[in-house]
Amino acid sequence: MLSIIQAAGWPIWPLILCSVLALALVIERFASLKTSKIAPPKLLDEAIMVSRNGVPNGDVVNQLEQNSLLGAVLAAGFRAISANPRASEDDVRASLEGAGRQAAAQLQRYLGALATIASAAPLLGLLGTVIGMIEIFGSQAGTGLTPGGGNPAQLAHGISIALYNTAFGLIVAIPALIFWRYFRARVDDFLLTMELAAERFARHLVSLRKA
Repeated sequence: MLSIIQAAGWPIWPLILCSVLALALVIERFASLKTSKIAPPKLLDEAIMVSRNGVPNGDVVNQLEQNSLLGAVLAAGFRAISANPRASEDDVRASLEGAGRQAAAQLQRYLGALATIASAAPLLGLLGTVIGMIEIFGSQAGTGLTPGGGNPAQLAHGISIALYNTAFGLIVAIPALIFWRYFRARVDDFLLTMELAAERFARHLVSLRKA
């Protein structure tokens, strides 16, 4: 591996940095985008059950908020009713939507960076290719491109830079793009789940306010 890096020249170092960063982002997103941390399946039913007779106490609301992102959204609804028992349906929905936007921002965190790496890696590889081509033509300078002219070692080095950087740029970009699309789809699924849950919970809170 070290020999490949040496053969690829200095243009490969930005690609190595991108690969390390992309790997760290993928690991972080896999750890963060777990169903148990985002939207546990039974959490909404449990929140509705504990509030059948009224808004639960502050400890229960705090525990719900710390449970998951969906829990934080539901807790915002409880707090809206606690702060203003006569809150209108629009006020309740606004509090849920505000918490939902914060949750969406957390779900989408680092996805932009991963998409940037997927887009930039091929360009960095192309940069290495161009630099390799410059070295190739530089090795022929002053020889008139006559047979046997030029510096064979410099010519081979230029070809190595061009090919290794092109290949490494694609090696970094393709997995980054795949994982970005996977995480993007997963985030969309979570957002839909949370939106439906918030809609159902808003109707429950409104009925609770009228009770």
